[in-house]
Amino acid sequence: MILGGGFGGVATAQRLERLLRPSEAEITLVSRENYSVFTPMLPEVFSGSLETRHVVTPIRAELRRTRFVLGEVTGIDLGARTVHYRHPIEGTAGELGYEQIVIGLGAAPTTFNLPGIADYTLPLKTLEDAETLRNHIISTLELADVATPEERSHLLSYVIVGGGYTGVEAAGELVDFFKSVAHFYPTITRADVRVTLIEGGKRLLPELNEKMGAYAARNLSERGVDVLIGTNVASADADGLSLVDGRRFASRTLVWSAGTRPSALVAGLPVKHGRGGAILTNPDLSVWGREGVWAIGDAAAIPAPDGTLYPPTAQHAIREGPVLAHNIAATLHGRATKPFVYASLGMMASLGARRGIAEISRGWIVTGFIAWVFWRTYYLARLPGLDRKVRVALDWTLGLLFPRDIAELRVYSERARREATQERSQEE
Repeated sequence: MILGGGFGGVATAQRLERLLRPSEAEITLVSRENYSVFTPMLPEVFSGSLETRHVVTPIRAELRRTRFVLGEVTGIDLGARTVHYRHPIEGTAGELGYEQIVIGLGAAPTTFNLPGIADYTLPLKTLEDAETLRNHIISTLELADVATPEERSHLLSYVIVGGGYTGVEAAGELVDFFKSVAHFYPTITRADVRVTLIEGGKRLLPELNEKMGAYAARNLSERGVDVLIGTNVASADADGLSLVDGRRFASRTLVWSAGTRPSALVAGLPVKHGRGGAILTNPDLSVWGREGVWAIGDAAAIPAPDGTLYPPTAQHAIREGPVLAHNIAATLHGRATKPFVYASLGMMASLGARRGIAEISRGWIVTGFIAWVFWRTYYLARLPGLDRKVRVALDWTLGLLFPRDIAELRVYSERARREATQERSQEE
């Protein structure tokens, strides 16, 4: 049984289908969504560069004979070898048994328990987050068009916290979005819009080479983004954000991308844990002291040969899946498992405005337009399914010819349903 429909979970199921005959094992994958999201492209979804459905792939379409169960995992009983789940549509509960289990439940944004962050900031981790943020940004433009000068200042101030991949790419995409739609709002000038990127560490993109972080900061600053490095957030409220040094940002849009951590369910399992609550695995991705239990992706802390832990990136999760599938098949057949060993091909990030940064193998650094081309080419190739590749390529092509769409689609999302339920409860 595989828990989680992310990069690692789907890759594991796909390889197991090749390694095991139907008579040898029944493969089951449990996920709270019936699709997998190509998360590296989420910033382009909220900015309108890509259509929402073009970066998602139905899990059933990716797998041939794996049994798919739509469910949100609510509990894992390692002793009884059972998984408890809740159906996300009807809310009914269910239970499944297993012999071998792969825990790949991913990670969720962490707010570090700072006051107001969970209530007043918008994350950018899921597809719903991207759609919510997109509609919110368009609504601020519509409101600002008829607002007083003071209200307009608050509405057109956008603060992004976190200088990792998501924060940097979101800032670049946001600037591009405003440039593309400016002619639709003649009462709003570029000088009215303020985008601020806040990073508590010493530089942007700490996962990459220092020169790449410096280039990203310089590029974004030249395009009008206020980049603040080395300062931390103290709290947030309905009117804005406060920093520990006393500075205050009055804003209606606070985007939080300051880090993630495994879910409380994963962190609470009776196993050894590593960073942030991730499950500490053996080199072969098995969980120490738990026969038949494996972990992968953001939910796992996987040791590398040099003693460090592999980073929880999509690039690694995609490669972990086939190795984990091989080890499960080897275990069932009584053969020895093998450790996960992988050397990164490089790291890339898009900065918007047809600019990017890339670190290719052996430290070769590329910046600017060429790096942006590398970024798009690589991720287009990694998209699952020819239809998705064609759709995304067409979106990018149309983006060269037409402005971004500014339709605010007030979809009745899961978040909206929760808020409506809370409002009804208060009225009663």
